[in-house]
Amino acid sequence: MFGLPLASPLQRVQSHLFADLEVWIKRDDLLHPMVSGNKYRKLKYCLPRPSDSSSLTVVSMGGPWSNHLHALAYACREMRLPSRALVRGLRKDTDPLTPTLLDCIEQGMQLQFVSREDYRLLRSSDSHWRHLIQAADDGFFWLPEGGSSPLALRGVSEILGEIKQELGTKPDLIVCACGTGATLAGIIAGLAGHGKVIGIAAVQNAHFLKNKVQDLLQEAGYPPYTNFEILTEYDHGGFAKTTPALLNFCLNFEHETGIPIEPVYTGKLFYAVAQLCQLKRFNKTQKIVLVHSGGLQGRRGFTSLGS
Repeated sequence: MFGLPLASPLQRVQSHLFADLEVWIKRDDLLHPMVSGNKYRKLKYCLPRPSDSSSLTVVSMGGPWSNHLHALAYACREMRLPSRALVRGLRKDTDPLTPTLLDCIEQGMQLQFVSREDYRLLRSSDSHWRHLIQAADDGFFWLPEGGSSPLALRGVSEILGEIKQELGTKPDLIVCACGTGATLAGIIAGLAGHGKVIGIAAVQNAHFLKNKVQDLLQEAGYPPYTNFEILTEYDHGGFAKTTPALLNFCLNFEHETGIPIEPVYTGKLFYAVAQLCQLKRFNKTQKIVLVHSGGLQGRRGFTSLGS
């Protein structure tokens, strides 16, 4: 599956929101029906190959609506790798599972629910996962939250070659949503110091992201690029949090453009760009590319948006 050179279309968007601007959308939501968007790109080089994995079990972490776990479960099944997820939040046996987790189970992923305290420790410790699953040997392969690792940057950076080929030149500006920082870091790596990237933080208190991005670039062997900024004022209350204004925006944007979005990542991205347009942050000479990072399976958690 990951040997296939998948590419997504670059679509010029016509909307009153971006009047008089040259705005394109990189439709990574169309990359793959199950492993869509930035998840495909981040997982592309991260997972062990069957030839060198023997009986490795891939272990990762995520929430009940995690796009990462949803994509990982399918990818591991396709690559014949056992998978296991540490899911945020303890639950009773009678508590219903989200459609996302039901999909994960259907793909063969084992689920283990952990307390929120343990989940926080998973984020801050490189070894706490071993304690939780009682991993006494080396038969496990750990993948951090969101697939955020140095190898992920290589897969994400390939988006720039596609954009340049479709656009005929490198864009002046790329804007993407960011949660763990790996997608933003990969785009920065692909630009190699040219142009500029704006990251729209989809999480609250995201001031840590700048250092996280710089750390990922360093760990992956890239120079300390500085041609990026991260805007933290468009999180709408935090990760997976919404506001009536954001939900209405998602509905209206999809109605006008025909492009489906969701309020966790892409909705916040396009909402922020629309606000920045009103503030005259862009100029008419720029070629602007917005990265649609997929994640549409998460729409199922928002009944007002439909399926």
